[in-house]
Amino acid sequence: MDLRALQHPARLVPLAFLLVLVVGTAVLMLPISRAGPYDASFLTALFTATSAVSVTGLSIVETHTYWSRFGQVAILTMIQLGGLGIMSGATLLGLLVVRRLRLSTRLVAQAETRSLALGDVTGVLKLVLLVTISTELVTATALTLRLHHSYGEPWLEAAWNGLFFAVSAFCNAGFSLYPDSAVKFAPDWLMLGPIMVAVFLGSIGFPVLHDIRQNPRRPAKWSVHTKMTLLGSAILLLGGLLAVLAYEWSNPATLGPLDPAGKLLGSAFHSVMTRSGGLNSHDVGRMQPETLLVSSVLMLIGGGSASTAGGIKVTTFLVLGLVVWAEIRGEPDVTAFRRRISREVQRQALTVVLLAVGTVGAATLLLLSISDFPQQDILFEVISAFATVGLSTGITPKLPAAGQFILVVLMFLGRVGTITVATGLALQARQSPYRYPEERPIVG
Repeated sequence: MDLRALQHPARLVPLAFLLVLVVGTAVLMLPISRAGPYDASFLTALFTATSAVSVTGLSIVETHTYWSRFGQVAILTMIQLGGLGIMSGATLLGLLVVRRLRLSTRLVAQAETRSLALGDVTGVLKLVLLVTISTELVTATALTLRLHHSYGEPWLEAAWNGLFFAVSAFCNAGFSLYPDSAVKFAPDWLMLGPIMVAVFLGSIGFPVLHDIRQNPRRPAKWSVHTKMTLLGSAILLLGGLLAVLAYEWSNPATLGPLDPAGKLLGSAFHSVMTRSGGLNSHDVGRMQPETLLVSSVLMLIGGGSASTAGGIKVTTFLVLGLVVWAEIRGEPDVTAFRRRISREVQRQALTVVLLAVGTVGAATLLLLSISDFPQQDILFEVISAFATVGLSTGITPKLPAAGQFILVVLMFLGRVGTITVATGLALQARQSPYRYPEERPIVG
């Protein structure tokens, strides 16, 4: 690796992902990667590779019919590299940032993140690998047994489908080898349950898992980041569940025909998947407009920092909420769990959110100008791509080539953009030798 890249660690993640993306696209263009006499479409290979490496899950072809077993293995490999890369890459970038900050900021950052020891890079990566592999193996085993004993799949087929589901779930990738994602398992708790757990563990973030591992029975010792992530995740998951129940309870195309237990499972599954999981147990395109709007908001927020999930991240959303709350109450400081949130963090959160909203708005406008689909469907698809979720109303394969290329750019930016921006801001933090006179423009 070029040592000069270490001088700009914010470049490491996008360069690494771009390299895997190029190789993955080339592999998927090989004839051996396709299951039938399909054309070797560059856009199809590029779109699928980008979706896999960015662990999104959007697709313009059916994964189970278009791609051969070799192609499916290549996709699964890219998903795993994308999931592992984003966790280890984000964690390592965090360590590099802390190393380059001034001593006082380093001490504060180390106290806040406790789990990230500055010199234990090897230990950090080992734990990331341990959590990933153990979660995927346990999930794959549970799903394999269920697919064989309850759905009659041969052992080898059940094992492959179970492994693919497990890796896709933990990496929050949204890919499935079934034509309807997870619709055929809609009333099955023993299938959807392990998938939800894997998605949640993947989306919660490595710093949180490490913090809990260090102090499993002492929540008071957890960092503010861990507390904010867990609290925000619980609120969003419960809110999403209740919203889906309320709007889809009587919808004959989704939860309507199910009993109360099935409705609860379907609502919980959809709420978890909007964190960035991307799988669906009901037809998203036939959900109520209110459900799609709530889902869009949840997808844009996403999961935890340094996780396999996308979005602006839970802590970013909560920091802005705390800023608003402090302003309403007229408090000089923004606080959380008896700790003051620095102004640098507030500015970074605001920057990430505004950049995300601006990107989503611009992409939505572009897609509306080149396609005839309703605005709510376009907005849902754009947010799903940018937040690397993978849920779809079904319009992705029908978009023109230019529209699909826009989604490719969104998926790439959504996976590496927020980390790059946040890290770049932290690395560029400096003390100005002078300050301009203050003036107060009118706001509101």
